[in-house]
Amino acid sequence: MDNLLSGIHQFHAQVFQREKDFYSQLATGQSPSTLFIGCSDSRVDPTIITQSGLGELFVLRNAGNIVPCYGASNGGEPATIEYAVTALGVKDIVICGHSGCGALQAMLHPEKMEKLPLVKSWLNHAEATRRIMEENYSQHKGAALLEIAIREHVLVQIENLQTHPAVAVKLQRGELTLHAWVYLMESGDILAYSTEDGGFASLTGLARQEATKRKVANVRQSKKQ
Repeated sequence: MDNLLSGIHQFHAQVFQREKDFYSQLATGQSPSTLFIGCSDSRVDPTIITQSGLGELFVLRNAGNIVPCYGASNGGEPATIEYAVTALGVKDIVICGHSGCGALQAMLHPEKMEKLPLVKSWLNHAEATRRIMEENYSQHKGAALLEIAIREHVLVQIENLQTHPAVAVKLQRGELTLHAWVYLMESGDILAYSTEDGGFASLTGLARQEATKRKVANVRQSKKQ
């Protein structure tokens, strides 16, 4: 708590005072472009891994980055999704899993959750992922099994997201795009699912390629001039 109090003092005395006009502008309203659905894990911060500023992301986090199917939960997830899509008009929704996810480890080993009845109940929303793993990947064990589960789980949540009426309407109109990501804590890389080849590929590598293309294009343009 001492660290938090010290941080609050530093923010108000230094950061807020230095950027007072910016914070005053933020106070008038928000218009984020993206709804970011991620895990509550303290090691995974959406604004840091995407280097987004205040007001750019509308963030929904819970244990296991779970999106219950529409009507399956009375929690805050459906309301947050509806508000982001309908009221705020976000153009993109990212569902981001991460390596070493404790929630999915628990999902794969439900016998270890006897002393965590609320967690066990919450993970019932991940039953589709558990069944997929049990029936399609029984030959895998340990870390390999968890890695596959993390990716499959993100894809299941994308499917669940499409059962929400607000999302279905915007998708039908072509006004919304869904993204399935996996953040690798060990390397800082982000993998994104591609519908073209049905696999996950590095967004970090793609970003480097695009930056290189822009650099080459700029050089060519300067030579022409």
